[in-house]
Amino acid sequence: MECQNVTLSLPKELLRRAKHIAVERGMSLSGLLAQLLEDLTRREDRYLKAKELHLAMLGEFDLGTEGVVTWTRSDLHER
Repeated sequence: MECQNVTLSLPKELLRRAKHIAVERGMSLSGLLAQLLEDLTRREDRYLKAKELHLAMLGEFDLGTEGVVTWTRSDLHER
């Protein structure tokens, strides 16, 4: 996989804590950030796939109206 360098501007305390976490996990800060971004993009991909699937299921759901609404709000709610 080809890599590309990026420049980040982070608060000093956040950077210090992130470096500490990376050391505890036995990895570099770059490796930690790459892993977190991979996890984030993987979750986003799964979410979008699930959303697409559920929207397709909604398209197949039949309320018996065949897409035509024959009533008004006042027909449904007595005053």
